[in-house]
Amino acid sequence: MTSIHVLSGGAAQGLVTQLQDSFKAQTQHEVDATFGAVGMMKDSFLAGTPCDVIILTKALVAELIASGDLLAGSSQALGVVLTGVAVKTGEKAPDVRSPEALKAALRAAKGIYFPDPIKATAGIHVMRVLKELGLDVELADRLRPYPNGATAMKAMAEAQQSGLIGCTQITEILNTAGVELIAPLPKAFELATTYTAAVTTRSTQPQAASELIKLLVSPQAAARRLACGFEA
Repeated sequence: MTSIHVLSGGAAQGLVTQLQDSFKAQTQHEVDATFGAVGMMKDSFLAGTPCDVIILTKALVAELIASGDLLAGSSQALGVVLTGVAVKTGEKAPDVRSPEALKAALRAAKGIYFPDPIKATAGIHVMRVLKELGLDVELADRLRPYPNGATAMKAMAEAQQSGLIGCTQITEILNTAGVELIAPLPKAFELATTYTAAVTTRSTQPQAASELIKLLVSPQAAARRLACGFEA
């Protein structure tokens, strides 16, 4: 049985993982997927890592189509993902509904877990928010960056300390046991990211790759996308 190789931003990990058995049943192809910060996935792809389907932000996919690395006309949007705030399961959720409330909650946190501030979409945004709130220097010793949102949330869930806050894309929060979503970031700091899948020009199985994307965006997977944290 052959495999379809996928490089994907961590935001789509829950969705791809949940649908891979259905894809295998429909096509007799396995899904061999790697997830991480979108910048890292783009770099890995351009470095030559085998890839049939890539899932990145809409902007990065458009860039790779323009450079001839992805098949024109093959891209499909999976949906919009907001960036949210999380606590460990069972802990009291602080108010984060306004910039002032978020600032107070971050100041009170004993550790702030978030994705790579250089390569990850949400991580870059979280650092920008911290700077706008004037907290990037003040809270520097409490910042806990990880390669991607999934590893950040897993680390927070496993930490023995209480009073921690996580901030990453809602899909990664919902897909991690041991943490729970409080709310999206306040409207003033909202980050809504459209994730898009496309077939690579070096795919050895472009038809099967197209079938995987078709399944991910299909009407029958709509409830699954919503449960995973994607918005239409």
